[in-house]
Order: sequence, then structure tokens, then C-alpha cells
Amino acid sequence: MSKYHNRRVHLDGYTFDSAAEARRYQELRLLEAAGEFRDIEVHPRFRVEVMGMDHKAHHICDYVADFRYWDCHGHRFVVEDVKGVRTQAYILKRKLVEALYGWAITEVGA
Repeated sequence: MSKYHNRRVHLDGYTFDSAAEARRYQELRLLEAAGEFRDIEVHPRFRVEVMGMDHKAHHICDYVADFRYWDCHGHRFVVEDVKGVRTQAYILKRKLVEALYGWAITEVGA
């Protein structure tokens, strides 16, 4: 159990940090079967790098989202995070990723 009282859930070969995240995965799979979404990716990783004064890229951190998928009706990729607690570290990483990659992260309540 984590400090936020979440229990890890194992489903379809994935380990989810919470039951809420596992439920969202199941919802996304149903929506995929209905043709709403496609190409669901679980735990996609995004590198956060900045260009230093030395003209070299410096790796700051990685952001691991819960899901990325193609919205067939909106014709766009969606990056999604299931959130119960919005930590300061999460908020900072989200802002960095949104600025670097140019899209908004969709938050789904736990």
C-alpha cells in the first residue's frame, strides 16, 4: 500500500498504481472495442530535457503518464492521468511536459 492508501492492481500484464487506474484501463478498452479510441498505450514515458548554456540537452526527469490513445472522433492523441492526489512533483512535471510537447494532459478523477 502506498502513502496515499492505494493498492497496486495487476491486470492484463500491467501493474496499475491504484484500483481507479485499473478501472479506467478497463473503460478505455471497452471504448476501444466500441471504436471510440484506438492505439491505447499504458504508461507512456516522456523525457523532459532542456538545452543548457553549453548547447547540450540535459535530462531533467521523465514523466510517466497513465495512458495515451488516439481519440477517433477528436482526431488527436490524448495523454491521460488518473489523479486522486495532485502532488507538487506531478504538477511541475505536467507543466514541463505540456510546455515541451505542446499538448494538455487530461486528468481523470480517481
